[in-house]
Amino acid sequence: MNTPDPAVAEQQRRYREFMDLLPLTIALAGLPHSDVGRYFSEEQMEGRTFTVRYAYRAARQLVREAISK
Repeated sequence: MNTPDPAVAEQQRRYREFMDLLPLTIALAGLPHSDVGRYFSEEQMEGRTFTVRYAYRAARQLVREAISK
């Protein structure tokens, strides 16, 4: 019988956590969609990445506070 690698199990747990928080993260980020046929510039994508990253951190903190009370 194979025992799961702890590193792989941790990576899978973090992936599930990210996917579970994704809808809340996107809602908190509040970023508009692009127009049909128009693409974001590299600078715009970097800015949006920063926004999503910050929103993910906020979503994680919000959920942790909600379940700890």
